[in-house]
Amino acid sequence: MKTRTNNMLKASIAATAVMVVLAGCSTASDSGPQPEKDAPKDLSGNISVWWSQSDREADEARTALEGFKALYPNVKVTYHDGQSDEQIAKAIATNADIDIAISSGPDSLGTFCTSGAFVDLAPYMKRDKVDMSVFSGAAKEYTQLNGEQCSLPWLNNAYGLYYNTDLLASAGVTEPPKTFSELEDLALKLTTYNADGSIKTLGFNPLMGFYESLPPQWMGTVNASWMPKGEASFSTDPAWAKLMTWQKDFIDKIGYDKLQAFTAGLGDEWSADQAFETGQIAMVLDGEWRVAFIQDQAPGIAFKTAPMPTADDNADAYGAGYVSGSTAGLTRASRNPEAAWAFLKYATMDTQALVTAANLLKNMPSTEASRTSPDLTLPEASDTFLHIVSNPYSVTVTPALSGSAVGESVLKFMQQFQAGDVSNLQEGLTKLDSDIMNAIELSK
Repeated sequence: MKTRTNNMLKASIAATAVMVVLAGCSTASDSGPQPEKDAPKDLSGNISVWWSQSDREADEARTALEGFKALYPNVKVTYHDGQSDEQIAKAIATNADIDIAISSGPDSLGTFCTSGAFVDLAPYMKRDKVDMSVFSGAAKEYTQLNGEQCSLPWLNNAYGLYYNTDLLASAGVTEPPKTFSELEDLALKLTTYNADGSIKTLGFNPLMGFYESLPPQWMGTVNASWMPKGEASFSTDPAWAKLMTWQKDFIDKIGYDKLQAFTAGLGDEWSADQAFETGQIAMVLDGEWRVAFIQDQAPGIAFKTAPMPTADDNADAYGAGYVSGSTAGLTRASRNPEAAWAFLKYATMDTQALVTAANLLKNMPSTEASRTSPDLTLPEASDTFLHIVSNPYSVTVTPALSGSAVGESVLKFMQQFQAGDVSNLQEGLTKLDSDIMNAIELSK
């Protein structure tokens, strides 16, 4: 399950578009469809599910959800594949045929919730005695906004380090790096150059924005905070400056221009030309779904996975990581809300459906029952991510009113600093905090 587009800028533009599209929708106080007093015993009719899944992933996801037909034979489910958050927002705003929307991540959830595009699920959950305690820890955080449970998690994403065992073995290394110092030393050792000095193969790419190398994915490595109590604190939390300083020093040892030129020539993240799959990069930060992509696109590559290395003085956090996932909501445009709610419950809470989805997609199950099910048969490379999801020190990002604007602002600043365009890091971080808070005020 892919969680973002090819770059964060596209995601930010899309999130802004979602806000614009839904600006005219009713507010969350106009709560949309309401549950019947008692859950209907017989359900029928049609429901329409819009989701980001496409191609192989869409086929596998549909296979995992086939059990819904046996439970509700009179309900016909139609799937709309490859739908972006902007397309979902337009469908809801125009009252199109869309009952369930499954977004690839929580970036737009703040807007979906506050606009009323996703209805508050609390009345349905209370009636049917659904308790959020069935879900794994992080999933409880990234599926709600300010206490309103306007979505449920459908599978988890976790992020760690993929490493090419053949390339590491060529350098006499058998174990993955666990600290920043070890990662940097090994990456420099594994980097090779052409006769003209340009990069031939890279040990690890420290450039922010490369594939899944985004600010939230790094925050646990340095024990950094993310918008505590809704306040930007990137200038007052020293962990961010520490992370950025280490990255900049790492980049300078290779050369920023060389890294940029090398990165520009690498394949698309979702194609068979992805740089780790082709052997152009020895180690990469990526999500758990990469296991399935490697099996499909590069089955011959020898690789293993591990938690992301941590800052040298944050070694106790090794083993944890960043956790996110898809968010599934019942839309205010639903023409068959009870059947849609039944589907939402099944997709997000049925143990066998989640286990089947995880086995096929190589995503992480989002309930405790599915995560510990004996029917879960993920490959060994997925064990890293199962442990990250269950690690109490793993971190996530709660949805914001401004959508993905916070993440995009932080990413842009980090990229400017890496390029050498920020003369004073502390002053720059202070301005970043101010800009973020101003953007949040404008979004209210």
